[in-house]
Amino acid sequence: MAAKRKTKGAYMISAVAEMYEIHPQTLRLYEREGLLKPSRTEGNTRLYTDEDLERLEFILNLARDLGVNIAGIAIILQMRERMEEMNRQMQNFVEYVRTEMLEHFQQNAPGGGAAIVPLRRPMAVKTVSAKKQ
Repeated sequence: MAAKRKTKGAYMISAVAEMYEIHPQTLRLYEREGLLKPSRTEGNTRLYTDEDLERLEFILNLARDLGVNIAGIAIILQMRERMEEMNRQMQNFVEYVRTEMLEHFQQNAPGGGAAIVPLRRPMAVKTVSAKKQ
């Protein structure tokens, strides 16, 4: 289902509709429902970025392959964004705790704080998408 994109850029609605074999009205519906937010030119032409196309692929996977309706897609996208934000917050918190611990150990180390304390770096948690491989 995924179209091959070789260059970065912006794509007009007709090109996107053709690439993904969907009607342009479907793209307009997804925009009206808040699922997609393409940028606009001064002449009000929709331009879809590579990020928009990745999001569209996710939406089409939910709709075509899993049978999720528009309301369900909106909920899933919201939950996905919340999970990504929570992941960012957790990573920031882990980094803060790591920094605080490192400072604490260095201040309390014998010999004036010159000790090196090995700490493991936090693992990045990747959000799993429902793309077909």
